[in-house]
Amino acid sequence: MSGLQLVERDPIATCKHCGAQAVGPCASCHGPLCGDCCILAEDGIKTWAICRDCDATGPSVSSGWRSVLLWIAVPIVILAVAVVALYWLSH
Repeated sequence: MSGLQLVERDPIATCKHCGAQAVGPCASCHGPLCGDCCILAEDGIKTWAICRDCDATGPSVSSGWRSVLLWIAVPIVILAVAVVALYWLSH
């Protein structure tokens, strides 16, 4: 069996915009959304559901890609600086 199961003691999540029963979280701010209040945003090869606030203010799903690129680029830059410093010190 797949999907979410409601347990008696679990509260029902409600949409942060209209108060209807939520069907999932916003991909950007993780707030609960119903199907009527979400906006489908295509970013890369996937389609994401985001809320109206995130669509208007701009926190994009692509900010995750930026952090991945920084995670790769920062160590490369540090290693390049270390190589240049060691080369400079050896000559």
